[in-house]
Amino acid sequence: MEWWILLVIIFGAALFLLGVGMPVSFAFIAVNMLGAFILQGGDRAFHTLTLSMYSSVSTFTLLPVPLFVLMGEILWHSRIGFRAIDVLDKNLGKVPGRLSILTVLSGTVFAALSGSTMANTALLGTMLLPEMDKRGYHRSMSMGPIMASGGLAMIIPPSALAVILATIGKLSIGKILIASVLPGIILAVLYIGYIVIRCRMNPEMAPAYLAARVPILERVVGLVVYIAPLGIIIFLVSGVIVIGVATPTEAAALGCLGSALIAAAYGALSWEVVKKAVTGTVYISVMMLAILVGALGFSQLLAYSGASRGLLEAVTNLPIAPILLIVAMQLIVLVLGCFMEQIAIMMITLPIFIPLVLKLGYDPIWFGVMMLINLDLALLTPPFGLLLFIMKGVAPPGTTMREIYMAGLPFVVLDIVAIALILVFPELVHGVVDWAYPKGGG
Repeated sequence: MEWWILLVIIFGAALFLLGVGMPVSFAFIAVNMLGAFILQGGDRAFHTLTLSMYSSVSTFTLLPVPLFVLMGEILWHSRIGFRAIDVLDKNLGKVPGRLSILTVLSGTVFAALSGSTMANTALLGTMLLPEMDKRGYHRSMSMGPIMASGGLAMIIPPSALAVILATIGKLSIGKILIASVLPGIILAVLYIGYIVIRCRMNPEMAPAYLAARVPILERVVGLVVYIAPLGIIIFLVSGVIVIGVATPTEAAALGCLGSALIAAAYGALSWEVVKKAVTGTVYISVMMLAILVGALGFSQLLAYSGASRGLLEAVTNLPIAPILLIVAMQLIVLVLGCFMEQIAIMMITLPIFIPLVLKLGYDPIWFGVMMLINLDLALLTPPFGLLLFIMKGVAPPGTTMREIYMAGLPFVVLDIVAIALILVFPELVHGVVDWAYPKGGG
């Protein structure tokens, strides 16, 4: 059978099962089992598939996933972030769109502490949206920054999704984590720049108000007591990888330990917090690893059938510039993001895209960072953007989905601008990676 027929059948079966509502992991495992039986035949095929599925999640490189999740769960349930928002608010001067900028700054800090976009968005929405509504902020200056900065948790380490992407694409976990730091900061700067410019042009979008004057001693104490310890956690997660004293797994363990110690120092590490954090970690980690089981089996099925090899040869022989193929792959991810969940998109695309990127002579880490931003963008695109529904849950009664869609639209454009910047200036990724791994290690 021709490779393209096999490719259509395999992808068609996966998309059909996802379309009828089957859970992502079950859909791909079902396709893997059916494909293995047809292509290899007999019980031996299932035995080989089972061993492959087991080995895919029994690897040491995946240990950062539950550790990153646990770190974020401890910080979330101990409510440390609420204190940090208050301190940042006291130290923010009189600027256009003050609360919107506070949202982005807070979201960036929390993104460096938790890999959960849902928790990040829910926290920012709960804390800041009522105050912005009371101050008369336009929805695009209140809900938009909350959703956009909440999604930064998918990009800035510790990002469990970045670990999953590296695992599926067989990339260096350390490199993809470090490479995502500067693009995440660039996104935050773009968001703040847009807010300031828009609010200067249209002051009614974010009415100015006289913030209470806070003594400088109180501000300094707040920074030392509530912000500096969070900086320690950020260093334990990202800094130790950059200076080369810890692997991503060790950094994740240090981050968990630091989060627990700081929560205990604040008197917030109760038995209830531990119970909720562990329960949430088990739930999220099992879901992600179950999906990963299907992902790697799916990749092997494509390779065994010859479909991935046939597609690779066909695409590389096309008479177009290689960079246009990179753009086309990102456009495919963008379109899929409107309808599918992030890990499912990676499962479908990475087994094809990463070999193609390597064949074209490009850096897969650079491509992976652009794809992470693209997947973050998918959280804001209708009709199925996850953060759109999270925002609906915390928004005031009567808020329509159309208002939420329109609030997120400018930040979707800014995400696309960030992808274009990295596409044109790959040094934004390569520079950080080369500095952290000067000898090409990782």
